[in-house]
Amino acid sequence: MPHTIPILRSPALRFLDTYCCQGGAAKGYSDAGARVTGVDKDPQPRYPFAFIQGDAVAYIREHGAEFDFIHASPPCQHDSDCQRIQGRDHPDLIGPTRDALNSTGRPWVMENVGGALPKLREPVMLCGAMFGLETYRHRYFETGGGFTLHQPHHPAHLVPQAKMGRPVPPGFYGQYVGHFSGVQQARDVMGVPWMNRDGIRECIPPAYAQWIGAAALQALLEVAA
Repeated sequence: MPHTIPILRSPALRFLDTYCCQGGAAKGYSDAGARVTGVDKDPQPRYPFAFIQGDAVAYIREHGAEFDFIHASPPCQHDSDCQRIQGRDHPDLIGPTRDALNSTGRPWVMENVGGALPKLREPVMLCGAMFGLETYRHRYFETGGGFTLHQPHHPAHLVPQAKMGRPVPPGFYGQYVGHFSGVQQARDVMGVPWMNRDGIRECIPPAYAQWIGAAALQALLEVAA
């Protein structure tokens, strides 16, 4: 059974969404009840909330302490199977991002793909099946700054999964990566109607961040009480 996520409206609590891309995580945090600001080195005209263009690590170090909670999704290409197969070289920003997050004294979460597991510290894994989504899309979340998450129950993968990036046959779940087909289907499945293909293939489904955001808001409100 998909998780029920409480909504704790607290717009006074500010979440910083770094390496934000088109805002999958941000939508989830907003749905949980937070006020979100995104940072990315590239322009993000599709980002649905307040946006600042800039270097994520530098911004965390300079301004992260001004926020109540920080999310970071360092580029996953360095550790993704697709990029490794193609022999492409990408920077590894997990360590520098963790150092920046720890420098703020704020609670935080850092997300990445399965290929980054050796570098992540006791991460929690989230899967679309935990939230009733018709895609598995495993993502891993390391926490810090005093914030922790429990590992939710991982339902068995009973529905077959289409091959990476391929059209999704009836009765299958999709893998929306690379130059996949079925953009509208992916939007519907993951709940990201404003995104294009570039945003979808890298995004965190908002349901994941809404679950994390609810836990973070609960922890923050308990501290403030």
